[in-house]
Amino acid sequence: MLDKLRNIGIIAHVDAGKTTTTERILYYSGTKHKVGDVDTGDTTTDFDPLERQKGITINSAAVSIDWGDNEINIIDTPGHVDFTAEVERSLRVLDGAVGVFCAVGGVEVQSETVWFQSNKYKVPRIAYVNKLDRLGADFKDCVAQMKQKLQVVPAICAIPVGESSEFKGIIDLIENKFVLKDETDKTNRKYSLVEIPDSHKAEAAKYREALLETASLADDSLAEKILEGQEITKAELIAALRKGTIEGKFTPIYCGSSKNFHGVQILLDAVVNFLPSPIDRPPVEGTHPKTKEKSLRKPDASEPFTGLAFKTVAEPTGDLVYVRVYSGILKQGDTVLNTTSGKTERIARLYRMMGNTRQELEQAEPGAIVAVVGLKNTFTGNTLCAPEHPVALESISFPKPVVSSALSVAKTVDAGKLGEALGRMMRDDPTVKVHTDEETKDTILSGMGELHLEITLEKIRRALNLPQGDPALSLGKPRVAYRQTLARATEFETRFIKQSGGRGKFAVINVRYTPLDQEGIKKWEAKMAEQGEKPDPNNVYFDEEIFGGVVPKEYIPAVEEGIRNMAKKGAKYPFPFVDLECVLFDGKTHPVDSSQDAFKLAAEENFRDVQQAVGIKLLEPIMTVVVVSPEQYQGAITGDINRRRGMIEEISSDKGRGLIRAKVPLANLFGYTNDLRGATSGTASFSMEFSHYAEVSEALADIPKQDKK
Repeated sequence: MLDKLRNIGIIAHVDAGKTTTTERILYYSGTKHKVGDVDTGDTTTDFDPLERQKGITINSAAVSIDWGDNEINIIDTPGHVDFTAEVERSLRVLDGAVGVFCAVGGVEVQSETVWFQSNKYKVPRIAYVNKLDRLGADFKDCVAQMKQKLQVVPAICAIPVGESSEFKGIIDLIENKFVLKDETDKTNRKYSLVEIPDSHKAEAAKYREALLETASLADDSLAEKILEGQEITKAELIAALRKGTIEGKFTPIYCGSSKNFHGVQILLDAVVNFLPSPIDRPPVEGTHPKTKEKSLRKPDASEPFTGLAFKTVAEPTGDLVYVRVYSGILKQGDTVLNTTSGKTERIARLYRMMGNTRQELEQAEPGAIVAVVGLKNTFTGNTLCAPEHPVALESISFPKPVVSSALSVAKTVDAGKLGEALGRMMRDDPTVKVHTDEETKDTILSGMGELHLEITLEKIRRALNLPQGDPALSLGKPRVAYRQTLARATEFETRFIKQSGGRGKFAVINVRYTPLDQEGIKKWEAKMAEQGEKPDPNNVYFDEEIFGGVVPKEYIPAVEEGIRNMAKKGAKYPFPFVDLECVLFDGKTHPVDSSQDAFKLAAEENFRDVQQAVGIKLLEPIMTVVVVSPEQYQGAITGDINRRRGMIEEISSDKGRGLIRAKVPLANLFGYTNDLRGATSGTASFSMEFSHYAEVSEALADIPKQDKK
């Protein structure tokens, strides 16, 4: 039954307790008899040896459980910003999510990132405030931060009784009862609903009233009953909360301590009660790959099969491809069409995943999240469908890598096997990029941060059967992904005239170059959207204003091609150009000597020479950095950030913990983790994410010698 299925993700900042919460969910559902723990390294979803060694989630892992007569597919996603691609691809295929927040840390920077990623995909969410037993826990402050930083309208469904060392349990405001955990039960499963303690009756009544008021935002009849002073039944309250959650009007908020087995069973009930099943979500929209006509696919077994591949995992026996089934039925042995590649694929095996174990299936129905074996040409973001009913779903967009390092390879490493391993890494993780520098011949590995590159390197070593940390494969100093643009707007003429016996080459072009600000970029993005085209990833746009045919139409694409070729790599520094409008507005031709080739060469010369004529602006990636530390270290951290050319945006402190938010150039952040740990005796933590590109003087840019021409 589709209405009994929930596809949810567990999303949060690193260390908020996502994996522990997932472990408790598995335990309570009966899926695991022995409960796992991050500290002892025996969790189901963090099964990769690297995850167990570092105590963090790196890969999103899928598990399926039964709760009552409901089936819940859960994806435990990473909380570290370096692995944001795992969150992005998971949210794309989920129907709902549980955002886990640390009662001490509140809404941390990566919590914001994943929350707004969820907004992008319109994923209904429940918030769960975890770690209420920890020193410094503050439920009310955490909710206040959600309202302020995430623009959440809270529907508080549970409140704590006591906090920190005084934490006794939670009050379920829907049942209007205290959830009393049976301390004599060694399995930690038994609890009973009892009267609310006198010390918290007034507070519970106030929160219950606020909950009814919030629920009435989704149901007018409930609002009338409240005004008339009528009794609201539990079923009416749940129905209103479900409707409002799915419509995105508000977010139910729960709380507990996953490590100590408080609140997780109530949270699971809330997942079933409030988060949508596949039939509560709008039909998935796609387009016909040839006619581009819109096509809707409903979550119905009678519809043609449609699915989206959202993750690949390289295995010795062939890729394991995770697929979300949106419509129709997928069976073992089926032949399906990959509309992205245009090739047909055969489904050899279907599995329901449980971390790194699997259960074979005969078929998968709408809403299912399954792993498929047998696909040879299907990668992340590809659409699979019934061959006779082609449809292409929107793919998954991933952020661009911001850190690059040269890969140092010993002669003993098999080049062929290394090439295969790198290819698999790029397929499995779309934020990993590998290319060979044309000038230095270095193999350059790019990713989302130092940790990301470090983990990627270990995965490559593992694929090549090299020991962990083997120097035969190592990374040089990370290189910053600089960009550049022209220093100012200009008009530039190139007269490309070559005569060498026989037919010559003749092309004269006049091009207007304008560096684009944010307003200019937005105008171009709107223009591209009107034309049904995607904006250029580097915001380099070409246009023409040719009157009277002074440059024939057939030569204009050659001019664009020449400019775009040269914009990939500058004349002085080998970095791509960004944020530039190039307009061909005049030119001349020769009846015999003009050709597409002549105009392309003229455009290349034009773009190369204009850089020398007006100069360039070098742009560097700027990161949003959030540092959390004991208050006494704030002065030292602030001074260090200033030395790193950082701009402090916010300094705050609460209960002895200080927070500093700043914008800092990426070039000045390499090795910051170790420096920060050393300066604060290991008590501080920081997170960073890409913010924007900003101008940097060439003297300050950290450019290796081989990049300077």
